[in-house]
Amino acid sequence: MNDTEKKLQLRKYKLFATGLFVLMAVIFVVTTILEKSNPAHWIGYIRAFSEAAMVGALADWFAVTALFNYPLGLKIPHTNLIENSKDRIGDNLGNFVVSNFLSPSNIRPYIQKIKISHFVGEWLSTERNQQNLVKEMSNIVLDILNKLDDSAVVKFIGNKAKEMLDDLKINQILGNGIEYILDKNDHQRMITSLSKQIKDYVLQHQEIVKNRVKKESFFLIPKIVDDTIAEKITNGLSSFFEEVENDQNHSLRNEITQKLYAFSHEIQTEEKWAEELRKIKNNFLKEKKINKYSKDIRESIKKSISKELEDEDSALKKYLQKNLSELSENLKSDEKLQYKIDHWVRVTAYKYILRNTHQFGDLISATVGNWQGKELSEKLELEVGKDLQFIRVNGTLVGGLVGLVIYTIANFFI
Repeated sequence: MNDTEKKLQLRKYKLFATGLFVLMAVIFVVTTILEKSNPAHWIGYIRAFSEAAMVGALADWFAVTALFNYPLGLKIPHTNLIENSKDRIGDNLGNFVVSNFLSPSNIRPYIQKIKISHFVGEWLSTERNQQNLVKEMSNIVLDILNKLDDSAVVKFIGNKAKEMLDDLKINQILGNGIEYILDKNDHQRMITSLSKQIKDYVLQHQEIVKNRVKKESFFLIPKIVDDTIAEKITNGLSSFFEEVENDQNHSLRNEITQKLYAFSHEIQTEEKWAEELRKIKNNFLKEKKINKYSKDIRESIKKSISKELEDEDSALKKYLQKNLSELSENLKSDEKLQYKIDHWVRVTAYKYILRNTHQFGDLISATVGNWQGKELSEKLELEVGKDLQFIRVNGTLVGGLVGLVIYTIANFFI
């Protein structure tokens, strides 16, 4: 029922209660006149009833009216109670609601009935709901992405990159990387490949060796001797590196491994390497370059995410919808998951309500306090005014009956 209907109803019952009072007044006047010319006893009884009924009607009219207005506009003390006491009413109403409706014992039974997991699981089981949820999530993320200040994001990425790079110890990373390769024995493949390339190079460039030997030889030594020496050198070198290539336990391999371990330790411990690598890092990653990299990263991420979120058939959206389907099935069938979620929701809601009960009271008090006094009176009168008019009706009838009883007792016993 809206306010207009309530106003019409209130007016109807006010007219009814007032009409009853007018009827009693008319009866009283008529019986008073009749009593002067007609000695019938029944006239006195009716007169006594109507007289007492008028008194009862007026008394209850005053009481009801005094709640919401000044009777006849007269500012009689302790009248227009609602308007004059609205602040106290708001405080008392807020305290009443908090004490009687938001107490732990009252809210616990309702909190324990919460089963959000099953409801969410059922809701997510519908493909249309999944699509709508993914769409709304995509729109929210896109909106956030487009509203972000690009310069601020680039600056943030750049600052975080600088912080990370300042803490980055290249010498430790490089040294640990070398040790990792050595521990995994992956460097042996490199030694094998390098040995083969050296062997092939020596065999393919024997003329270079011959020319070098001839250049370093004395002029008295015959050419055939130089050629023989060059051939021995190339054959010896090629045979040596062929042995290294084929023998996984060759002494040269072990020596290279030990040298690499020593080099790794030197990189990690000696300050000269740390300083040198720091200089290389600082020269390579200057502020202008970091800002450029940050801008490129920002643009790349924004472009990729926007494309995935805008495309209806993107892999990201399909992945999200697939996971929502799996989540829906788990929420409907996994009792442990249901218990965890429902228990968390119940505990959180219970703690939140208890922690903020005073705010509910303050809200009610502030809301009532912010109403205009007249507005509050009108609101309350619309809600309970109909029932209060029956108090006037009852007052009229009860008053009349009491008057009739008193008149009867007076006539028969006094």
